[in-house]
Amino acid sequence: MHILLIHQAFAALDEPGGTRHHELARYLVGRGHKVTIIASPVSYLTGTPSTFGGVTRCESGVRVIRAYTYQALHKSFIHRIFSFFSFMASSFFAGLGVKHVDLVWGTSPPIFQGATAWLLARLKRVPFLFEVRDLWPSFAIAVGVLKNPIFIKMSLWLEGFLYRHADLVVVNSPGYVAHVRERGARRVELIPNGADPQMFDPADQGVSFRSTNRLDDKFVVLYAGAHGMSNDLGVALEAAKILQDAPAPSEVIFVFLGDGKEKPALQKQAAEMGLSNVLFLPPVPKVEMAAALAGADACLAILKPIEEYKTTYPNKVFDYMAAGRPVVLAIDGVIRQVVEAAHCGVFAQPGNPAVLAEAIRQLVADKAVSRQMGLAGRDYLEQHFSRSAMAGNLAAIVEGMLRQPGKPPEM
Repeated sequence: MHILLIHQAFAALDEPGGTRHHELARYLVGRGHKVTIIASPVSYLTGTPSTFGGVTRCESGVRVIRAYTYQALHKSFIHRIFSFFSFMASSFFAGLGVKHVDLVWGTSPPIFQGATAWLLARLKRVPFLFEVRDLWPSFAIAVGVLKNPIFIKMSLWLEGFLYRHADLVVVNSPGYVAHVRERGARRVELIPNGADPQMFDPADQGVSFRSTNRLDDKFVVLYAGAHGMSNDLGVALEAAKILQDAPAPSEVIFVFLGDGKEKPALQKQAAEMGLSNVLFLPPVPKVEMAAALAGADACLAILKPIEEYKTTYPNKVFDYMAAGRPVVLAIDGVIRQVVEAAHCGVFAQPGNPAVLAEAIRQLVADKAVSRQMGLAGRDYLEQHFSRSAMAGNLAAIVEGMLRQPGKPPEM
């Protein structure tokens, strides 16, 4: 079977960003399938051009084609839209050149590439799988990024159209199932986020990472991921201020590893607050993430306190669990249920820096219990959220789609 994936935000294991699709694609290739991915040459995390440009390269048997994308991704919302539409068009023409395709896989966000995937599937007369990793435009409306009523109406229409016309809708969080069904999805399957435990060693103490960044004898709270509007990292800075003014038994330092549109503003805010217990580091490829997480005593996952975010399964939480590090969770909802079931962290009410600081103090006060939480998370992930198990479920689903007879897809 030849699977064509349209994915502007795709990141290979040797690039910064989420690597869910590279890991899943490698598993599918291992089962004898062929996977071609049309991706952007501009990093979705950093907004900078990829070193691989517009070339085609092979990643562990996965063919990756980089299609032209307008580069000013992080400059403003309107520039972001130009980036989405440019990839929507270029990926369509690149997709026309990919031959002998058996299934087209579209993924959102950005949702616009879903339209490209749908059209390619219909022109090639093959099934269309639409994957929902983020409830766009609902999240964008809730956080205040999407305000124009005309654009909102068009985006909601496109969302419903893709749900109704997909042969299968895959979601990565159980919190999304009701949403997509209510908006017309006919068949929905859950392939949750997870992590590959083999990529991480919970026994690793991260000596090199800590030494390089002068973190010896500190209690390191590490945040890894996007520095965007949704991530509410200003609250983390306020918590750092509280812990700096009223120190915990050990000196706590916050390490922000990653990039995003809000990073310069956050760095300026930290300087204006006089924070000496905050360190900003550039993003690292997934192949280097294990070493970074090993250098942490606890790991932070945080989002703005809006109702819609209660539905999400952030990828970073599963990486934290795989690394055997306790989770400081400032996100309510379905991901809280996972952390509490695994007994692998502490919950802090989103949007409240004082509560976040107190949660961190709890971990600092009893490092043995903190360590046990991390190991419990690792065990739980191996049992319930191993990437190989998720990939096996996906493979069974897509193979089943091709075995099912049916009428030709409709335009």
